[in-house]
Amino acid sequence: MIKDNQSHLNRAHVLVDGLIVAGSYMLSYYIKFESFIGDRNPAGHLSMATYFSALYFLVPGFLFLYYLVNLYTSRRALKLWDEFVDIVQANTVGNLGFLVVLFMLKQNDFSRSMIAIFAVLNVTLTTIAHALVRKLLRYIRKKGYNIKHILLVGYSRAAEAYISRILDNPQWGYDVTGVLDDFVPIDTAYHGVRVVGKIDQLGEYLEKGSYDEITITLPLNDYDRLEELVSQCEKSGVHTKFIPDYQSLFPSNPYTEDVQGIPVINIRYVPLTNSFNRLLKRIVDIIGALIAIVIFSPIMLFAAIAVKTTSKGPIIYKQERIGLNGEPFMMYKFRTMRVQTEAEEKKGWTTQNDPRVTKIGAFLRKTSIDEMPQFFNILIGKMSLVGPRPERPQFVEKFKEQIPRYMVKHQVRPGLTGWAQINGYRGDTSIRKRIDYDIYYIENWSMLFDLRILLGTVRHGFVNKNAY
Repeated sequence: MIKDNQSHLNRAHVLVDGLIVAGSYMLSYYIKFESFIGDRNPAGHLSMATYFSALYFLVPGFLFLYYLVNLYTSRRALKLWDEFVDIVQANTVGNLGFLVVLFMLKQNDFSRSMIAIFAVLNVTLTTIAHALVRKLLRYIRKKGYNIKHILLVGYSRAAEAYISRILDNPQWGYDVTGVLDDFVPIDTAYHGVRVVGKIDQLGEYLEKGSYDEITITLPLNDYDRLEELVSQCEKSGVHTKFIPDYQSLFPSNPYTEDVQGIPVINIRYVPLTNSFNRLLKRIVDIIGALIAIVIFSPIMLFAAIAVKTTSKGPIIYKQERIGLNGEPFMMYKFRTMRVQTEAEEKKGWTTQNDPRVTKIGAFLRKTSIDEMPQFFNILIGKMSLVGPRPERPQFVEKFKEQIPRYMVKHQVRPGLTGWAQINGYRGDTSIRKRIDYDIYYIENWSMLFDLRILLGTVRHGFVNKNAY
């Protein structure tokens, strides 16, 4: 069964990761002290035995951190980039902890540069190893092995969405063998997945079928059967999941409260309503904006000169946008268009080959350099480094009537970059999709999530193919 294979795979993962931690550490010692680029004077550093004695603590410590970031749970539906971020997080905590322990032990002679080499090697080699395992598993799954067989109970929007996700990601190794439903005719198919029987036949399918998972996807009007079906599945010992048919109402990461034994689900949980979280994010924004202004000042100076010398009008363009709590603010950008009347400005989004855009403006837009003055918006507290992109008032009025949950995005500060942007929803792209990503960010915010988005922004580059 798939769960047995998963346990064997997890043991192999742990063994390989442990060997990589030890091997990376030993290799970093060799690079630092034994190679032609290292310090080969034995009198100038601690003994090899002293350095290697740290492995008794480092190997189990790092494996425990990998366990905490869920590296040893099923990663079928997770991208390699997400796994890389988890590896980086675990290594960052592990190496910082190592340095703190050395400081507490007053071990000042322990080479900090060797620890830095180890950090880079360990992240690199662990990521490569996990990528190779993924490739191996994909190859095995293409051959028909390591497949997780799933039976859906209930035909609904949730069932269709789940089937679509699975079919779009064959590398996950999921196989939906059929759907049980009382209202949809037998043999009705959705993307090749057929309705194979009635819900009352679940017991028979559990007895004769070799299923790795039962996923309950009942429509809303059938929820009175939920308790009975869960009980039936659990008696069979088959792993059971439940996908609610009201994703548009519930948050992606539900937040529950216990009111004297009664579970209460909050419809919208926003971590940034917490004062400490807001303060922490604001501190990071101020420090990040100051660093960015210093680093990008030569580019901004070049942009300012280019805008001023190639077209008439101000260097900085100020446009009203809607920010935190629906309050308007003036967002700064380098001017990329000829000076317009107020009516022309309200025309709409910029389109491809828009005659209003100057030649230098097209370059600034394509490379996102025109957005750099927003570092000053961040510094004064109107924006954040990461968050939903702010929109103009007339579009906010339009979208809040057309798009469910649109106004939720204004519960946090707008950002220079965001979860939607690094997933390709920038410029002239689907507003509905963008809002889905924005709400996911708002409900799942953490400092590590912000770091992941910033790393993703660097990874995907600043060039925007949808910017006209």
